[in-house]
Amino acid sequence: MMTPFLGELIGTCLLVLLGNGVVANVVLNKSKGNSSGWLTIAAGWGVALFVSVYAVAAVSGAHLNPAASIGLAAAGKFPWGDVPVYIIGQMLGAMLGAFIVWITYRQHFEQTQDADAKLAAFCTGPAIRSPLNNLITEAVGTFVLVFGIMSIVSPQASLGALDALPVALLLFGIGLSLGGPTGFAVNPARDLGPRIMHAILPIPNKRDSDWGYAYIPVVGPIIGGLLAALVYGLL
Repeated sequence: MMTPFLGELIGTCLLVLLGNGVVANVVLNKSKGNSSGWLTIAAGWGVALFVSVYAVAAVSGAHLNPAASIGLAAAGKFPWGDVPVYIIGQMLGAMLGAFIVWITYRQHFEQTQDADAKLAAFCTGPAIRSPLNNLITEAVGTFVLVFGIMSIVSPQASLGALDALPVALLLFGIGLSLGGPTGFAVNPARDLGPRIMHAILPIPNKRDSDWGYAYIPVVGPIIGGLLAALVYGLL
């Protein structure tokens, strides 16, 4: 019954549910994980990617990221004609995942007065606002992610259930090493879908959704994905 579209939708929903869920756990008031820190967030996103890739890899290949789909297509490893369907599934999945996070943490959103923390539970923002530098950071992080995916997409020896582990560790490493400046979106759907949900959900005392920054975690990852495809092809 599962189609690639549904696989991407479900996989991206799981990715955002667990990834944004760990951010909400860290930043929202009266949560058990409040103030547990960046290591928790980076590890949580790594686990989120492991679970979501393992869940749908056999159905759709588990791109879960428009930058990955575009990069794989540019490298000749995925049909361009399938890219729009994948991206739509990824966007809808990201929005659904963010909605479930809000449902789960609804009381904590109500208890949290910091409007920036509420936004952070949905989407990324820069530590130092500098459009060019923020764009470069997102492009570099996504380059590492997509180049790594291309390099490990066809392992020589199967690890069984652990086949999803290398890409999960890759995202964990990106979060630890490159995530500080922008919060490592490295995925347009993961950022834009939840940002839309932040804008439309009835969250009390929320701020604006920072639409002036929203293009950075969309354009930067796409640039990084295309550069990864170019370098991979050259090598």
